[in-house]
This record gives sequence, structure tokens and C-alpha cells, in this order.
Amino acid sequence: MRFNVALFDIDVEKCYIDPMVEQDIEIDTGEGSMGVFIVHPDKTTNDQTQYPVVLFLMDAPGKRPLLHQMARTIAQQGYYVMLPHLYYRATSEFELDFASKDSMARMTELMRGIGNKMVARDAAVLFTYADADNIADATRVGCVGYCMSGPFALWIAAEHANRVRAAASFYGVRLHTEAADSPHTRLSEITGEIYVGCAEHDDYVPMDMVDRCEAAMKDSGVRGRLERYWGNHHGFAFNDRPAYDAVADQRHWDVLLDLFQRNLQPEGGS
Repeated sequence: MRFNVALFDIDVEKCYIDPMVEQDIEIDTGEGSMGVFIVHPDKTTNDQTQYPVVLFLMDAPGKRPLLHQMARTIAQQGYYVMLPHLYYRATSEFELDFASKDSMARMTELMRGIGNKMVARDAAVLFTYADADNIADATRVGCVGYCMSGPFALWIAAEHANRVRAAASFYGVRLHTEAADSPHTRLSEITGEIYVGCAEHDDYVPMDMVDRCEAAMKDSGVRGRLERYWGNHHGFAFNDRPAYDAVADQRHWDVLLDLFQRNLQPEGGS
């Protein structure tokens, strides 16, 4: 496994209380070269402290400036955030042009080329990289996914239960299906706490699927809960989507950061 840092370290002070360090790296996973955006505060609180790792998994429109900004928001709370380009097996970069039918068709094609097991392998590579960075603590991991990556977050929480202490899915698709790799089949293997946030109006995730996912969570005994965002639509937490809702977005941040704080940070905070 090769780790190539395509290298620029940037101290980002604008809009943040503490300076941040950013890196764009390329990791050879054995299946291709995966681009990863990493951001974390520039200093630990003391020489002995490491930052818990958060995997921020992109949605279908791709790894783009909005997601980088969201990763920075999480990192500012005291985390080592890793945002991988999940389509790397097929293309070195992709960002959806919402106005282009061709771009939409390409996104659909790329989405169909990845799945839970593939992304769990990617997570293992990311954890190996974080293990080698003395500022990261990959024994305390949080994971969050949106839309396409909602099920990825839950699958990773099961596949890497020894590391993942908290996982969240927001308007995640394919949460409860007949497929062998449906994430609901592995809920009982998850040892961390999970949160599943679902939009009331979602063509990709009908309320029947939400109900079945919630029932499976209860049956499995997994720690966590499912919340319905009444009145909201798929994509409510992304301000580049027509469905964006500021109130629901704030709720999403409140529950996500609380989930990570309670499960990843040592007592007393970061």
C-alpha cells in the first residue's frame, strides 16, 4: 500500500477560531489511486493528545467544495477528518453539473460502480493511513454518510466495529433492501452508536423503507435511533440542493456533532 502526499499543507484561519491544516493526498489502495482531503486543527492540546478520526463520505454528486467546507466544520471541533473521492476506481475526479443531463447520466453510472463492501475496503486503507499519522487516533472513529453513502457509513460501522464508535446516515438510500449487502443485515454487529436521519418526502427512500429500517434497528439491539425530518425532502442538509432547509440543516449539525462528542472525545471535551 502506497501513501503519496500530493503536497500542500495549508493553514486555514479564516472563519475559524483555531488555525487548521489541510492536505490533499493520493493513496494507492491496490484498486487505484484514491484522492483524499484531510483537515484537522494545527495543534493538539498537548504533546500526548491525538484527534479522533472522522470519515466523511461523499454523496453521489461528488467530492466538491461544499463537502470540503463541511469537513472543516467537523474538524474545527477537534477531529482528524478524511474525505475520500469514492469514484476513484473509474475516474480521478467528478463533480456533478446539476444543469447537465450528461453529467447526471455519468453520476448514475459512477454510483452503480461502487457498493458497501468496496467502500469498507477503502475505509480499511484510510484507517491504515491514519494509524501512521501521530496526530490521528484511528481507534476512535466516527463516520457520516449522506444519500448514496448513508448505507456505507452503517456498513463500515459493522465491518470495523473495533474502531467505529459512532456512525450517522442522513437521507441515506438502500437502508433496508432484499440485497445480501443491505446494511440492516449487519446492525447487530455494530458496537458503536448510530443515528439515522430521514426526510419525510424522499423519492429514493420511501417511508415504508424508513419504517422497516427503524424496526430492524429495534430488533437488532443496536444503540442509536432513527429520526424523521418531517416536512423535509431528500438533500435538506446541502445548500447546493433545491431541497435545502436551514432549520433541518442546523438540526443535522446539532445531532451529528453531539453524537461524535459523546462517543469520540475524552471526557471533558477535545
